[in-house]
Amino acid sequence: MNFRFQNLLGAPYRGGNALVTNNHLLVSPVGNRISVTDLLNSSTTTLPFHSSSNLHRLAASPDGLFLLAVDDNSRALFVNLPRRVILHRITFKSPVAAAKFSPNGVYIAVAVGKLVQVWKSPGFKKEFFPFELVRTFVDCADKVTALEWSPDSEYLLAGSKDLTVRLFCLKKLSGYNKPFLFLGHRDTIVGCFFGVDKKTKRVSRVYTVSRDGAIFSWSYTSSGNESKFDELEGEKSGPPSPGTPDQRPIESDVGDGDDDGDGNANAKKRKNYDERDVDLGDESGYLLHTGKWELVKKDYFMQAPAKLTACDYHRDLDLVVVGFSNGVFGLYQMPDFICIHLLSISREKITTAVFNDLGNWLTFGCAKLGQLLVWEWKSESYILKQQGHYFDVNCLAFSPDSQLLATGADDNKIKVWTVSSGFCFVTFSEHTNAVTALHFMPGNHCLLSASLDGTVRAWDLFRYRNFRTFTTPSSKQFVSLASDQSGEVICAGTLDSFEIFVWSMKTGRLLDVLSGHEGPVHGLMFSPTTAILASSSWDKTVRLWDVFEGKGAVETFPHTHDVLAVVYRPDGRQLACSTLDGQIHFWDPIDGLLMHTIDGRRDIAGGRLMTDRRSAANSSSGKCFTSLCYSADGSYILAGGSSKYICMYDIADQVCLIKLHLTDIELLVFLFFKPSCFSTILYYIFFRLGIITFLTLPVNSSVLDFLNSKKMTEAGPMDLIDDDNSDAEEGVDKQTRGNLGYNLPGSMPNRGRPIIRTRCLRIAPTGRSWAAATTEGVLIYSIDESFIFDPTDLDIDVTPEAVDAALNEDQPSRALILSLRLNEDSLIKKCIVAVSPEAIPVVASAVPFRYLQRLIEAFAELLESCPHLEFILRWSQELCKAHGHSIQQNSRNLLPALKSLQKAITRVHQDLAETCSTNEYLLRYLCSTGTKK
Repeated sequence: MNFRFQNLLGAPYRGGNALVTNNHLLVSPVGNRISVTDLLNSSTTTLPFHSSSNLHRLAASPDGLFLLAVDDNSRALFVNLPRRVILHRITFKSPVAAAKFSPNGVYIAVAVGKLVQVWKSPGFKKEFFPFELVRTFVDCADKVTALEWSPDSEYLLAGSKDLTVRLFCLKKLSGYNKPFLFLGHRDTIVGCFFGVDKKTKRVSRVYTVSRDGAIFSWSYTSSGNESKFDELEGEKSGPPSPGTPDQRPIESDVGDGDDDGDGNANAKKRKNYDERDVDLGDESGYLLHTGKWELVKKDYFMQAPAKLTACDYHRDLDLVVVGFSNGVFGLYQMPDFICIHLLSISREKITTAVFNDLGNWLTFGCAKLGQLLVWEWKSESYILKQQGHYFDVNCLAFSPDSQLLATGADDNKIKVWTVSSGFCFVTFSEHTNAVTALHFMPGNHCLLSASLDGTVRAWDLFRYRNFRTFTTPSSKQFVSLASDQSGEVICAGTLDSFEIFVWSMKTGRLLDVLSGHEGPVHGLMFSPTTAILASSSWDKTVRLWDVFEGKGAVETFPHTHDVLAVVYRPDGRQLACSTLDGQIHFWDPIDGLLMHTIDGRRDIAGGRLMTDRRSAANSSSGKCFTSLCYSADGSYILAGGSSKYICMYDIADQVCLIKLHLTDIELLVFLFFKPSCFSTILYYIFFRLGIITFLTLPVNSSVLDFLNSKKMTEAGPMDLIDDDNSDAEEGVDKQTRGNLGYNLPGSMPNRGRPIIRTRCLRIAPTGRSWAAATTEGVLIYSIDESFIFDPTDLDIDVTPEAVDAALNEDQPSRALILSLRLNEDSLIKKCIVAVSPEAIPVVASAVPFRYLQRLIEAFAELLESCPHLEFILRWSQELCKAHGHSIQQNSRNLLPALKSLQKAITRVHQDLAETCSTNEYLLRYLCSTGTKK
């Protein structure tokens, strides 16, 4: 019953910027969650937390330990990526368009509206106020859109919508009042980057990229009289926390009231936006603002009328990658502006483009298509190519071994996913209308699908082809699907003719047409133990059919409302169906008696649409369960439908055990203070901690129970006003938008929010996980721990000496994990043999799942050379006992290692068998001699 969120499928990317950490971990926002894809192991996971609204800006520390994620409401999460937990939260006062960690990991630059704020990055040390504001630059005249740090973390480039790029110095210098401006662009700045001279490793140029497809190259010339920064000697502070780069604190100004005579007085008359002043003298490198910057070259990508929407720069290779609104991307060698590649991904806008650390992989994302791909530009091959469903997922089905999950959606496509890795490995697109039902045949190699295009198709998962298509004499719309236990008979229910069609799987011929329903047949299921077919319809009945005898309807169960779904209990002795009034009825299919009734209207009630005039407490009339699913043992049932909740009921006691929120409600805390100094301080502390927040509309509609009354007007909710300027930014002015029909009633794509609901629920045959097709995507919940934290991942002293020390201290578990992390054959074999036979069960259970494949491969190698045959076989046996469920669920990934182990065991068995067969009589004699003695 302890199900936990495991993964999110069906939506690899929905917008925002993606980034690559540790050269192979791709981090991308997925709505209000964060997805991490391991490009080396071909697996993806979704972090077990989420924000209150869609995430649109990510920034990772240089060492890959920390992640800053900012959502549409300017609320930021500071995340520990290896541990997958939230360390801190902070709320900015304006929308954040860009965020960047400094190369030394000490600071975080954040573009907050027109301001550029530099914060001190938190570490692992516990602090009351982890974020410390260091400087605020207020020189930009419009929204800041791009940020870039210099390699020495002393200077900052900021590009904004005022068509300029400014060079800021982090330290306050005497005589330096205003930043240097890079002018000349005619459109919004998309990116700005520092170029480094390869010989001196110093900043020698700057590249600025604008939305109209122009890139300017600026050259830096030293003036020869730069002063040097004095070394900072700030106030003494405690030692830096573990994981935080060693740094010297910035010292506050004390007694700095005198005017120094070179224009510093004017700077002090300006409003001080910083939380503390800093006194910085000259630095240990050259001052970039005192030299001469010269515009040496103007280049154009020549992709008009398309706009440049994403760009990135790799400093070591001097490469620039750009993406455009027409789906074209280009790779250019700078500073000569040589085009290496110019290719098209799709016809939609590229919303993110980024290099990995080595610069050999390019990552692109298209928010509209939900597409995320990684391309190796040297070999011109794909490393990753994932795309989610364009519309909501309608149906899903687990394979009999629970390792595969198939999804069908309104975009006419079927995708098959590997549950353990979260990857889609095949997409079928032969349907010409929405896919409404999916069903796996016995075995894992055949999948059935029903669609509104009037066909039922059978798919071969070995050859990835459609090998059979079932049709009717006249075109029908199929909405339900079922097959018997042998897989010989296929049944499908229709939406328009209210009939059930029966086909033969072997011949593909239509065998029978079952008539009798007076409404759409939305539910079909065969009994697990008999050949009885149950069907539910909007005519308020559930009918049982004897398909093989051809006797038509055997029995009818009447209801007072339309029946939306029907399912059999795994033992076939109970039948559950949901009705339009929010109730779940349980029938005895043998005796035809009503056993139980669960009234779920109060459990499923809650949530208001933006246009609702009634409160959430009175809006339960339209809420009902549209999908049901029994557990593997039949003791509880999952129910979901037109609500933000998924309910789990105990059937015997008719009690709701779990009420799961699909999207958590935004927290609104009302505090009433008396006007006192203490209340003001307390309010400030709560606001900084993020306890007090302002109510904003979340990602999906029908999530909040209470709406802000000041946003309700006589003309309707203010949230429906289309005040988004995204179309104007793409070159579509207001007059053209009116001609395109943007002002028609109901046509507000920018402000419309999907209604949260559950389309389909399925529990895996193993009973250890279940999936829900929701507006957010396909949510996977599991009992198994998909992530086990490995403390050695945070240690920097993972060395062979540490392995030997652990063995000397009689810590075989730690020694084995350290050796597996080092991935050295000799050390792994040494640690395996060093474990005593009595400690094998304990050590085997302590091995993390991520190292199972490497450990099994080591067993296979040892069996070929090690004389300790019984010892290795016992190791293998205990490992299977401790990790049996994980090995079974991930057998596809572990198959090569398991085959190697099986091959080694078979070879040893054959050698022993040959020796024993040739010495059979000698062995009998020796055994008998021993018995006589």
